[in-house]
Amino acid sequence: MTMNFGAVADTVLDDVVTSTPHVPGVVAMVTNRHRNIYEGAAGKRRLDQAANMTTDSIFGIFSTTKAITATAILQLVEEGKLDLDEPAKRYAPEIGKLQVIEGFDDKGDPILRPPKRDITTRMLMTHTAGLSYDFINHTYNRLAQEKDQPSVITATKACLMTPLLFDPGERWDYGTNLDWCGQIVEAITGRRLGDVFKTRIFEPLGIKDMTFELTDAMRGRLAGIHARGADGSLTPMDFELPAKPEVHMGGHGLYGTVGDYMRFIRMWLNDGAGEHGRVLKAETVRMAEKNHLGDKKVTPITGVIPSLCNDAEFFPGQSKSWALSFMINDEQAPTGRPAGALGWAGLANLFYWIDRQNGVGGFWATQILPFGDPTSFIGYMNFETAFYQSLKQRMAS
Repeated sequence: MTMNFGAVADTVLDDVVTSTPHVPGVVAMVTNRHRNIYEGAAGKRRLDQAANMTTDSIFGIFSTTKAITATAILQLVEEGKLDLDEPAKRYAPEIGKLQVIEGFDDKGDPILRPPKRDITTRMLMTHTAGLSYDFINHTYNRLAQEKDQPSVITATKACLMTPLLFDPGERWDYGTNLDWCGQIVEAITGRRLGDVFKTRIFEPLGIKDMTFELTDAMRGRLAGIHARGADGSLTPMDFELPAKPEVHMGGHGLYGTVGDYMRFIRMWLNDGAGEHGRVLKAETVRMAEKNHLGDKKVTPITGVIPSLCNDAEFFPGQSKSWALSFMINDEQAPTGRPAGALGWAGLANLFYWIDRQNGVGGFWATQILPFGDPTSFIGYMNFETAFYQSLKQRMAS
């Protein structure tokens, strides 16, 4: 008997909001090249409020913002306004001021030196520029604790002025790279990043509810962030990113619905075409989806601030590369996701995949800290596995 994916997916969502430990609420969707083939929601938007989670709930989408910023970069490459291999300081001069940190002196001050080579936009797109985050790197966390280096959630220009952990191009290390890409987009276009997104990406895709600056109407559908306690309990948090940010953070700053993100995923499945116009050329999509890390590989993330991030890795023991700008699983994943598929995640335990081979993609959204929450991650893995099991059965029948 062929499995009913919709029924199985509903069960996965129901289980994850009723298990012990559980998640407060979840929205999950799967799309093919034409439309959503599954939409589900379960649980509550906030555990201290009555509103149920719905498919039109608004989420802080955190690092799933990065792929949208990368798309804006690729548009500028197509137009001949940006060379990925030119020094990024040509477009955003402030990035040329960043130096490599080699440790701390006896007084606790950072020891800095000039980098051996310039950062390029390609390095930013592949997370090889030398940048990181304070919640996954001890050096950055020390700078935050002892030298008042602002957190990226302040959305300020000052939060971007962090030292490099190594000379640009030497290895993969996850960090504020796409925030700098957002600065490059703004410098070239002369417009704020959110305005660029709206006219050049969101309108062609039919995206309505995605923004760096929450409206009151969107706030009424907002899913609240929850903190996972050591005992597995969940506590609602009154947390929002700055309402009027100094910087539209291209690495994490968007709010939106899962349904609108599916329109973005469909664009990648459809060689750059959106519902109301083309966003990227087909040849650009084919170029961007390839491995741009060479022999370098994506490495596990180590949590440094326990309230924000656990140790985390997709598909441990398997090789992962990086596209422009997505993770690539180099081998078939345990879920059934094929080798060469694209994907990534967001800090509050949001996960997506884009499988251009089979013309499908999915998104799983919760709002829980720290990242790498086992209950949410296992729920997502079960969701993706159920989909690929159903796909395998359909292809066999």
